[in-house]
Amino acid sequence: MIVQVRDDFDLGKIAESGQCFRFKPHEGGFRIVHREHRLFIRKEEEERFYLDCTEEEYEKIWRSYFDLDTSYAGIRGKIDKASDPYLAAAAEAERGIRILRQDPWEMVITFIVSQNRNIPMIRRSVEALCTCAGELHEDRTGQPFWTFPGPERLSRLDRETLLGPCALGYRWKYVQEVSRRAASGSFMTECLEKMSDSEAMEELMALPGVGPKVASCILLFGFHRLDVFPVDVWIRRVLDEEYPQGYDRGRHMPYNGVYQQYLFAYSRSRAERKAGLAKEL
Repeated sequence: MIVQVRDDFDLGKIAESGQCFRFKPHEGGFRIVHREHRLFIRKEEEERFYLDCTEEEYEKIWRSYFDLDTSYAGIRGKIDKASDPYLAAAAEAERGIRILRQDPWEMVITFIVSQNRNIPMIRRSVEALCTCAGELHEDRTGQPFWTFPGPERLSRLDRETLLGPCALGYRWKYVQEVSRRAASGSFMTECLEKMSDSEAMEELMALPGVGPKVASCILLFGFHRLDVFPVDVWIRRVLDEEYPQGYDRGRHMPYNGVYQQYLFAYSRSRAERKAGLAKEL
């Protein structure tokens, strides 16, 4: 089917934004796994996208997944260019990023796995967890794919598998323990839905391997808490270099998480361009 999107929507920028790790380039577009569903999506022309799903599946699953009922152009429009020119430049350069509505459990494990690793490494480990413990499905073309494993399946993976094929390193203990807690019911992502951001942060940081940055990413990308502002190495550098007097999160409520994505992507792309120029010289 063809869907028209009259708003910011750039698949490539979303795929590289550090929020999702099951986007695979395919025939000019992407194959995406979300829970027990797989989608192929490709931009056809300006504002028009091809999705290999039924209209019913689009309305039930993918419209919400891509957060297509939220105006990201409107969110960008709230930035005051005069008082925050750096954020305005980042938002303009990285427009097209959206905050996906991803599975909360998957985000808990994914961002525990993500610590001190680059995006390709995270993708490989996430995919290995899926093939080792996920459920096997076929998409509409007959191609196999694996779902992200639930707590019970994931808790049954042993140390050798988590260290070997899944290449989790020291993170294997965190993944195993959090999975066991979730399988036993002592930790449930559903409980976080009713909590405030600060309460949910506290609950998440009680888990092994979860600090402020990981907890913030889980809330932003797994629970769609759009005002949560994760601070990693890239964002810390931006805050130090561009906001020495402080970054006013109060002024940017309730979309600090969206703006964080613009700043994150913009700082990475600028660093990559500088590195490329240095190599040429």
